[in-house]
Amino acid sequence: MNVAFDLAVAAVLVVLAAIDLRRRIVPNRIVLPAALAVLALRTLQQPSPVWLLGGLGAAGFLLATALVTRGGMGMGDVKLGLLVGFATGREAPYALAAAFFAAFLPSLLLVLRGLRQRRRHALPFAPFLGFGCLLALLFSGA
Repeated sequence: MNVAFDLAVAAVLVVLAAIDLRRRIVPNRIVLPAALAVLALRTLQQPSPVWLLGGLGAAGFLLATALVTRGGMGMGDVKLGLLVGFATGREAPYALAAAFFAAFLPSLLLVLRGLRQRRRHALPFAPFLGFGCLLALLFSGA
């Protein structure tokens, strides 16, 4: 486990989560360079296609989710999936599962209160993706 790497990824995730909570966006100018840097560092650390496949798999899953939910998830979350997958590799499915599990109860409460349709009450997903990624990094030893 590379503590400096994990802390750098955590810092980016916190920034993206804060921006998503406040402005409801995941800025490309942060997430895309960070994702490419994470992929490059992971590949230099441990040369393997698993990092690239983790990112593409996570982003692909989130893209499919975004298409099925018809706007229930934004494309910023899909791009954040690249970062999460590049950082976690084989553990990406666990990171995504943790994110969706963590978001379940708040989402259910919004639906039950009838607020889901209002944009200002939409649930930002970046904090949950960040949480899942950090759990995967913490427990995987990657």
